[in-house]
Amino acid sequence: MAGDTASTRQKRGPWAWIDAVVFDLARQMRWTFLPPLMVYFAAGFSGLTGIVGTFFVKEYLDLSAAYLAGLAFWAGLPWALKMPLGHLVDIIWRWKWLLVYLGAGLIGLSMIIMYLVITQTEMMNAIMPINAWYITSFLLSPCGLVIQDAVADAMSVEAVPRVDAAGDPIDEEQSRGLHVTMQTLGRFALISGTVAVAAMNIWMFRGIEAMDAAAKADIYATIYLLALSIPLVSVSGVMLAGVQKYRARHNMMRKGLTAAEADTLFERPDEHTKPNPWYFIGGGAFVALTLAVGLGQVPYAQEIVFVGSMLIVLLLMRQLIKVLTPAKARALIGTATIIFMFRAVPRPGDGITWFNIDVLGFDQQFLSILSLITSVLTLVGMVVLRPMMASRPIVWIVAMLAWIARNAPDNLKATFFAVMASFTNLALSASSLTTKYLNQVFTVTREVTDPDTGAVTVPADYSELGVLLIVVTAITVGIPLLVIGMVQQSRLRTTD
Repeated sequence: MAGDTASTRQKRGPWAWIDAVVFDLARQMRWTFLPPLMVYFAAGFSGLTGIVGTFFVKEYLDLSAAYLAGLAFWAGLPWALKMPLGHLVDIIWRWKWLLVYLGAGLIGLSMIIMYLVITQTEMMNAIMPINAWYITSFLLSPCGLVIQDAVADAMSVEAVPRVDAAGDPIDEEQSRGLHVTMQTLGRFALISGTVAVAAMNIWMFRGIEAMDAAAKADIYATIYLLALSIPLVSVSGVMLAGVQKYRARHNMMRKGLTAAEADTLFERPDEHTKPNPWYFIGGGAFVALTLAVGLGQVPYAQEIVFVGSMLIVLLLMRQLIKVLTPAKARALIGTATIIFMFRAVPRPGDGITWFNIDVLGFDQQFLSILSLITSVLTLVGMVVLRPMMASRPIVWIVAMLAWIARNAPDNLKATFFAVMASFTNLALSASSLTTKYLNQVFTVTREVTDPDTGAVTVPADYSELGVLLIVVTAITVGIPLLVIGMVQQSRLRTTD
């Protein structure tokens, strides 16, 4: 009896915990999961040029912190287009891999532009100002990433097999478990990409404190050249998915199935999706408004685009809410409002990074080390908290997704997900706008010198940074808590 008790305790000891938390996830890995994981890894790896971009702006461009915050607003707008992009993926399901190639091309073009800006500065400046080249590159990359992300989401669903090795259907409970594992591994792949980025930056920036400007520029150019591996990884994932599908289909046919029967095992039952024109009308109106206002140099262009985009999304939300009961409609509005406010809070902007570099002496390698620590801690947190996430209600973690999964009509769940994703992504655009406003009120400047004469054109001034950080912290903590209290005391309160 004592031996059984000791054995039980041993099974419940630290090794059992490590096995359940770490190795169990590895055992659930499937070969078919690898293609979408490669696309997710590429998305995480896309941050390879983040630190280089920060120092390039600081050392070569004269863009203010407020301007950069506004630029982040424009760069975030493509993510509001996931709604029509997701619907497009459904429509061209068999040919969705073409969108990955398109996204890869945009990302690759973004990296090539920056490589040429650094290595062929005079040639590029003769064509267009360097500031304009940087802005073009900065906006191209998220366009490519959002296209690939929309396809990766679809690939993650497709990667979960519907039949076992013998061709028999997988039961619903096992299929649900595989979908959860796929999504968990997708987050792992994304964060692992950021870990790889930080590790590579640490290696690339070794000894940079002793380098002159020309040597630093060579390092920057090399990193942008290495960043061309980002689209290569995602494209390789799509190619691998094609190979896997071909081999699996061929094996089923060898077991006696006809080509048509084999196709039904690997294609979606609802292969042909009926296009909904309203998705593309809304997306087209969004793009037209953005281009007309942005390229037309209209005053308050960002605000106009944000308000117009919000009106489009709210109109679509209004159409969806009509199919809900009044109580559920109020609960959805309350939940969406809380999540929006949590994501719409401002950030300090680039001024804090410039302060860390100029005053605290942070160099490229040290920032890479901090990035590595952050990514590793995130990865460890995901591993350690995985049992809790598996055992607790999903409302603890992803309230909006949980609410939609439980309460949205079955025939409109995908539509609810798409519209709400666009709504919450617009909150990030609101965050960029509020960041810009605060940086206009509390001015933070770095030293900018003329590259030809060396004369200081803009002096460094961090005197208002402390007040800016206090205001940002107060807003970030206070506003969401205030909104939660107001919603929970109103008719919009939800207990889901």
